[in-house]
Amino acid sequence: MKSLSKILLIIFSVFTFNACKKTIELKTGIWRAVIQTAGGELPFNFDIQKEGNNYSVFVLNGDEKLKMDKSFVKDDSLHIPMEIFDAEIVAKIGDEKLIGYWKKMRSDFSFLQGNLTAEFGKTYRFTEKKTNVSSSLASKYKVLFFSENKKDSTVSVGLFNAKGNEVTGTFLTTTGDYRYLSGNIIEDSLKLSCFDGTHLFLFKAKIEGDKLVGGEFWSGLTSLETWEGIKDENAKLPDEKTLTYLKDGYKTIEFSFPNEEGKKISLTDKRYKGKVVVAQIMGSWCPNCMDESKFLAPWYAKNKQRGVEIIGLAYEKSIEPNFAFPKIKRLKERFGIDYEVLLAGTNDKAAASKTLPMLNQVLGFPTTIFIDKKGQVREIHTGFSGPSTGKYYDDFVSDFNRLVEKLLAE
Repeated sequence: MKSLSKILLIIFSVFTFNACKKTIELKTGIWRAVIQTAGGELPFNFDIQKEGNNYSVFVLNGDEKLKMDKSFVKDDSLHIPMEIFDAEIVAKIGDEKLIGYWKKMRSDFSFLQGNLTAEFGKTYRFTEKKTNVSSSLASKYKVLFFSENKKDSTVSVGLFNAKGNEVTGTFLTTTGDYRYLSGNIIEDSLKLSCFDGTHLFLFKAKIEGDKLVGGEFWSGLTSLETWEGIKDENAKLPDEKTLTYLKDGYKTIEFSFPNEEGKKISLTDKRYKGKVVVAQIMGSWCPNCMDESKFLAPWYAKNKQRGVEIIGLAYEKSIEPNFAFPKIKRLKERFGIDYEVLLAGTNDKAAASKTLPMLNQVLGFPTTIFIDKKGQVREIHTGFSGPSTGKYYDDFVSDFNRLVEKLLAE
């Protein structure tokens, strides 16, 4: 009887202890997160909404509301998976706070991990003060990014929209844009950031009259480039239609790559012969490619009966089918892609170039190749100006439709 009494006492004590424990609730609504980088704090915002027993998490960058994979609470922590990027956020739930980490698998299969904290109800980016700014920011700048040794520079275009001390914008480059950036002007300093699950971007610069000086661009946790800009309403990039081209003696591209069923697909197949074809050099890991896919997928659904095809050539972190195709499948499901996406190679540009030896190079992801009904390449567009670029995105859509209409009419 004494043993039974002891057992009952232990059971009663456990139940009493659990009943007295404080239940920490994961609050729904807007949060402000900070990831620690070598360049300082990189802030971003996200919105948590309850969805059955799980949660929907949307990362907020300017006008973008980017949905993460289905998130869940396990034990005392929130898990936000980003499977398509091989990344995740895991954070212990506190009283209106989260403390944890962001972790991502790199191309060499090593891991990058940074400390993360978040506070509930904070909607600002870098500062919550609504102050008048001491320096004005122009809408367009010619920008130079410098390599670490300062020997190489890259011409870019900075696009900004400032309202008071709040700023949104992006940078155009020859291989795409830096997507949705959001931040503030604090006295004479410009600060912008972006987090999209895989990329961590932190930009800083001083505003001096018509110039942006002392610029720092921190990518990931430790990578640094310097930059500077000068106000220029006529700033522009090199023609994106001239950067990637066919080598002398070639009129078309040829390939034979597998789909998820292991079947080799080529442009000589019946599905593509005699049709206008748009070949999309891309990868499931690439946010700019996602932006392009977000345009191409519904466009294809609307136009595929008109004698036009799209084919995706995916360059992934590994050519191992069991690794790559689940990611390609998730990409297709996420954006409703109804065209073939083939596993073409790895996402190293030099290695990708070897798979398409008729091209001078694969300079960037995505690259879009337009092929006429005779199978001849008519235009190659390097990079992609996504929705964050405003007019530049609208111009891409107009040019895309104009060219395809021309090729269909021939």
